[in-house]
Amino acid sequence: MSDELKLFDAEYRFALIVWENEPIHSRKLAELCADALGWKRTTVYTVLRRLCERGILRNDDAIVTSIVKKSDVQVYESAAIVDRAFDGSLPSFITAFLKTKKLSPEEAAEIQAAINAYTED
Repeated sequence: MSDELKLFDAEYRFALIVWENEPIHSRKLAELCADALGWKRTTVYTVLRRLCERGILRNDDAIVTSIVKKSDVQVYESAAIVDRAFDGSLPSFITAFLKTKKLSPEEAAEIQAAINAYTED
């Protein structure tokens, strides 16, 4: 697992705005972040610069796009949670999750289909 995909909470919320609006002009991004996150323009540009330096985002001529996909970060984060909190045990994670949430029949079918698709024969 690559730690390059680790985003802190504020970085993730920022990246969500980019993913939902890309390509986006940096000025418009600053406006959206002011509304959604309460950030000043200088904070937006600082976080943008850091994520560009880390290869997560790209800022070409004030047009911001992602290099790393949201799904890639989600895969990394979910694996990190299972590794850190459940000693790598996916069954332990699922059991803990299901203690707090009941599944609808549709959700159960969707999860079962995913399990079937990724089960080794």
